[in-house]
Amino acid sequence: MPEEITTVGVVGLGTMGAGIAEVFARSGCQVVALEQTDEQLESGRAHMQQSTDRALKRGKLTEVEQAQIMGRVRFVTDMDELGECDLVVEAVVESLEVKQAIFQALDKVVRPDAVLATNTSSLSVTELSSATAYPHRVVGMHFFNPAPVQRLVEVIATVVTQPQVLSAVEQLARKIGKSPVAVDDKAGFIGNALLFGYLNHAMAMYESHHATREDIDTAMRLGCNYPMGPLALLDLIGLDTAHQVLDTMYRQGRNRLHAPAPILKHLVTAGLLGRKTGRGFYTYEEAHSPVVVDDAQTPSTDSTARGGRSLARAGVVGTGPLAAEASHLLTASGLEVTHVLDANAGLHQLASVDLVVEAVADDLDTKTALFAELDTVCREGAILATTTSSMTVIEVAAVTSRPHEVVGLHFCDVVKPSQVVEVVTSVATHPEVSEAVRSMVAQGGVQPVSCKDRAGFLVNALLIPYLNDAVRMLDAQYADADDIDLAMKAGCALPMGPFEVLDSLGLDMALMVQRAVFRETGEPEFAPEPLLEQLVVAGYVGRTSGRGFREHPDT
Repeated sequence: MPEEITTVGVVGLGTMGAGIAEVFARSGCQVVALEQTDEQLESGRAHMQQSTDRALKRGKLTEVEQAQIMGRVRFVTDMDELGECDLVVEAVVESLEVKQAIFQALDKVVRPDAVLATNTSSLSVTELSSATAYPHRVVGMHFFNPAPVQRLVEVIATVVTQPQVLSAVEQLARKIGKSPVAVDDKAGFIGNALLFGYLNHAMAMYESHHATREDIDTAMRLGCNYPMGPLALLDLIGLDTAHQVLDTMYRQGRNRLHAPAPILKHLVTAGLLGRKTGRGFYTYEEAHSPVVVDDAQTPSTDSTARGGRSLARAGVVGTGPLAAEASHLLTASGLEVTHVLDANAGLHQLASVDLVVEAVADDLDTKTALFAELDTVCREGAILATTTSSMTVIEVAAVTSRPHEVVGLHFCDVVKPSQVVEVVTSVATHPEVSEAVRSMVAQGGVQPVSCKDRAGFLVNALLIPYLNDAVRMLDAQYADADDIDLAMKAGCALPMGPFEVLDSLGLDMALMVQRAVFRETGEPEFAPEPLLEQLVVAGYVGRTSGRGFREHPDT
């Protein structure tokens, strides 16, 4: 091991490699950047120039600092130039054979005490290290894209990696301004294992016509405060890259949630790779442009489906924050609102309203009893809306004589107050009913999204299984809650880590939804994690109880 890592080699100058080279150069390291051809070398240099130009334009760098960064990088095409490097990071295509060949070649060039690192996002570091004569000096150093911006670096040790090598790489990661998280050599590590399971689920949801691409992305952006929706993020990552990562993780771990959705393979085969080609799940102005343009799948803004149905008077049944939020939305949309606090008395006040929103306990018996009463009390043609989060709308609608006029109105609880409301149509809901409710939500200043009547609807159907995966990772002692939360915030730019979300949302609510998803799909990988069930049984349900995955003494 070198006493200090001051000279770093980077093999491969695509977007990731160039970004990694920039990160090291920014920290004061001397960088030797290697590519195969002069043309690829110039492309890598251009990546760095453009990146630092953007930083200069935004005031993040001065011209002197930019010149110093670029001056610390030596661009070469001869691998022998890496001979004096203390550390060499490979950032080439995600192929076991290609990466192993590079490590074999590096073995003949670098010093015996030099560290070899791989930026692989899904391959086994152990398999990669087996190609070298000195596997004890090989480590994973997984940066996230864009490397100059994202703070996380996953540091992956194999069973033979020397402890001092792992320690030196973690120290180097801190020196270059990153937050290192040490993880074991398992498929996808932390970030990708959780992120791509979620992304794959979103693709399957879109492929089954559960919701439009726009509503899926809007639901997660506004419902969870994510920087991007899952389908837009896949286009940014590159659909070929996504397929490669998912396929590799599936072959390693045989987790069916990582088996690439068929639509992903179809798009890749057709050459529709996302932003880089100008078309993926969305269509873009041109290749590499972030500007989305209309295409054949873009929803029409024509609202004639509303059928002229008018909503003027509404009622809310129930107490608590949800009832208050429903009343606020209805009032903001211009409706005259009657609030009935006691579901056992006062329902007669709703005889002439156009819409009733129930906000009672999320219990099937409670809701069906109420809907049977509302069916008798409310006038013919009145819309009945349920706020259930864990059961299907049709279960509630079936007890009425008007299932075609029953709709789901789900206020997402992750971001408070709700920035998005899910309008859920059962197999019986009439289109003009859902359109009238969607229009009302929009008039109230909240973004409506529409979806079919499936367990978890949109936000919870994508969010809760991802949280369940994080609990599975924790229970397997793969990483602790702090490192998993850090990985998802610093590596994937999410506003909260999964255990922060669980404690805020409530472990009991998450368990209820996960059970519903499992019952509906029968997918073994969707089975609620035993640790989640045990914590709920113990009464540790999050902030409201003072303890969940963490202690909350102030509640």
